[in-house]
Amino acid sequence: MRILGIDPGSEKTGWGVIEGDGRRYHLLECGVVRASAGQKFPARLLKISNALEEIIDRLKPEACAIEDGFLATNVKVTLKLGQVRGVAMLVAERAALEIHEYSPRLVKQTVVGHGNAEKFQVQQMVKTLLSLSSIPEPHDAADALAVAICHFHHACFTQRILAAQTGTKITGAKQVTANSTRRVSR
Repeated sequence: MRILGIDPGSEKTGWGVIEGDGRRYHLLECGVVRASAGQKFPARLLKISNALEEIIDRLKPEACAIEDGFLATNVKVTLKLGQVRGVAMLVAERAALEIHEYSPRLVKQTVVGHGNAEKFQVQQMVKTLLSLSSIPEPHDAADALAVAICHFHHACFTQRILAAQTGTKITGAKQVTANSTRRVSR
C-alpha cells in the first residue's frame, strides 16, 4: 500500500509518501509546497494544486490521508485552511485516490500513543517508525508523514476486520480466501 499524507497549510503544505506491506512501511519521499505569503490566495491554491498533482503523477499513491481541520482562534485562518484542504481533496479525487481524513488528536494518538502529544514527540516518533537518521524537515513534512502513518495503521486494522468477516486470510501483501486457493493482490 502506498499512501500520500497531507498536512494542509496556506503557506506551507506538508506532504509525504510512505509504502508498506501490511507489517512494515518505509519513506519514499516527503517535502513541503511553499506558497509565498505575498501571493494572492487563489495563486497559492493553484500552486498547491499543481504541486500535489505532480507528486501524485510521479509517486502513484493508492490512498490519500489528509489532516482534518481544527478551529483556529482566527476565523479567517480556519476558512483558508478549509480551502487548502478542499484543493487537496479535489486533486486526490481527480486522481481517483481513496481519501481519508484524520483529526490531529487521532494522528497524535496513533503515532505517539496519546492525543495531547507535543509536536516534537510526533516528529521523534515519525523518525523512529520510519527508521530515519534525522527528523524530516521542515516540521510540516513530518506532520504529513504522521498522517500517512496514521492511515497505514487504521487501514491495516480495517482490512483485517474485513478479512475476518469475509473469511479471507491476509498473508504479507496477499489475501487468500478460505474457500479457494486463488490469490488476489491488494
